[in-house]
Amino acid sequence: MKVNAKNLVNWLTLFLMVAVTSVQARSLPDFTSLVENNSAAVVNISTTQKVKQSSRLPKNFQIPDLPEDSPFNDFFKRFFDEEGKQSPDFDTKSLGSGFIVSEDGYVITNNHVVKGADEVLVRLNDRREYSAKVIGTDERTDVAVLKIEADHLPVLKIGSSSDLKVGEWVLAIGSPFGFDYSVTAGIVSAKGRSLPRENYVPFIQTDVAINPGNSGGPLFNLDGEVVGVNSQIYSRTGGFMGLSFAIPIEVAMNVADQLRKNGRVSRGWLGVLIQDVNSDLAESFGMERPRGALVSRVLPDSPADDAGFEVGDIILSFNGEKVVRSKDLPPLVGRTPVEKNAKVKVLRKGKRKSLTVKIGELPEQDKIEVAQNVPKAAKENRIGIVVAELTNKQRKQLDISKGGVLVVSTSRGAATKAGIHKGDVITMLNNVDIENIDQFNELVDDLPEGKSIPVLIHRPRSGPLFLALKIKDE
Repeated sequence: MKVNAKNLVNWLTLFLMVAVTSVQARSLPDFTSLVENNSAAVVNISTTQKVKQSSRLPKNFQIPDLPEDSPFNDFFKRFFDEEGKQSPDFDTKSLGSGFIVSEDGYVITNNHVVKGADEVLVRLNDRREYSAKVIGTDERTDVAVLKIEADHLPVLKIGSSSDLKVGEWVLAIGSPFGFDYSVTAGIVSAKGRSLPRENYVPFIQTDVAINPGNSGGPLFNLDGEVVGVNSQIYSRTGGFMGLSFAIPIEVAMNVADQLRKNGRVSRGWLGVLIQDVNSDLAESFGMERPRGALVSRVLPDSPADDAGFEVGDIILSFNGEKVVRSKDLPPLVGRTPVEKNAKVKVLRKGKRKSLTVKIGELPEQDKIEVAQNVPKAAKENRIGIVVAELTNKQRKQLDISKGGVLVVSTSRGAATKAGIHKGDVITMLNNVDIENIDQFNELVDDLPEGKSIPVLIHRPRSGPLFLALKIKDE
């Protein structure tokens, strides 16, 4: 039988297309069993908060006579009754999600779901409703623990976020916009994300569709294990834009256990302020590549101070775990038990050093305000700034007991290019502590050209920061 070559090629092409499509179809996960087996332990949470009405309206204020279609009618109806009297206090309601972690009714959700709530109602998948008691909340991790009076409840299996891989499939169940038990799926986009004001949570980033109402709900892996608690999204519209973040389940469970046992959460504390090491700073400290957490300040009477940490130390590892970026350190310290010794490896002036520190308990953070007084200044130096001595009031407000010079003006020069601003306090230059203006200017005069030099500044409202200063060759 004679076979046409062209027909043979067409048949082979069709066969390969069918085969590839079949393989792709088989590679896509089937979430149906996962949803069927776990939906019963996911709950809907609704809260009510009583809001006191306040009024600053003039005495004997009268509601204006507006047309029926006026957009202001709804506004006045909210604040005034039919007789024109100011309405009494009103209730605000919000929705969220959560999941059951014990058969006797303990539920995990987000702190922001129940924050300020006067009443919390938990509704199960089978429509049973329970009034919940808030056992405890933790604002830093955005975790809350609730308790409902019920027995023999379905419970979710707790997994491990550390086993997650970027690109792995994950699934969320929750109540976005009040649509109960909505299921959305996606992949892990990144791990260990540090968000503003959330240094103690290494978030799991996903592209799972998360919207208002999903908060506090579980994030599952394909084995049906909870690996995270959906917490927040990054959005410019208020709705999902492809970036969602979940609290790793190990962090959430640790917080939940502490809240159940102690009613509060204690975290490990080292007592240093840190920053990332960029390429210029790495060069200035003699490093082959950027890595570690650069210590820009050691707080007095802190565990780090007692252990001998110094400004300029670059923390490379903590208890055997590598610190690649500065954001890696706070979660490692935070989950270390208080009063436990930790082994820390640092790079100090080009040499590796091992330190042992007894971890303290994280205290409340104090806000530092800056004085606006500018004392008499010196002349502009070769890096293009004018500096002055600090007043006693400024030292007290900035918590700088001695040394340092205040930048009172800048011009186009090496300092400006390095990122030094007016109002900064320079406390160290080229690894030498600054004692006064004369010594500072002498150091500036001796700086080499064409080489990155580390300079430590104390910036109002943000604290200490290392910058890389380079004077161009003439």
